[in-house]
Amino acid sequence: MTLTTPVLIIAFIIILVAFVSLILWIAKLQKRVQKLCGGKQASDLEEVIIALHSELEAANKFNQELLGQLQNLESRLKRKIEHVRTIRFNPFQDQGGNHSFATAFLDESGDGVVLSSLYSRDKVSVYAKPVSARASAYELSQEEQDALGRPTV
Repeated sequence: MTLTTPVLIIAFIIILVAFVSLILWIAKLQKRVQKLCGGKQASDLEEVIIALHSELEAANKFNQELLGQLQNLESRLKRKIEHVRTIRFNPFQDQGGNHSFATAFLDESGDGVVLSSLYSRDKVSVYAKPVSARASAYELSQEEQDALGRPTV
């Protein structure tokens, strides 16, 4: 019996170590399950998943609405006036100062209008010429072309 006693003691120690290891492992798993459930019971877990799914669907819908609004804003921004330039000049060398002007109002693609005013002692004339891609179907003066910010041809 002396030979079997050390073997039994070693076997007992091995089983005891395995038992303690299993208890620690189960405790660790139990903490992970509690963290996953958020303090809910396992029967409530289905309700939690359904609620999370509903919240995810609402977030996706909100995201799609925001994306639509962003695309709308981007299309509107392309049409905003972003280039405004005024050139003052004196068209008549024998009269007053630089009271005449040409002002261009253009969007991102170079579309818009150029307004010109010619001042003389007798009258003031105002002209508006439509602009597309920084060019106009109407003849542009040097000052109007300068207001558009493009070189003369």
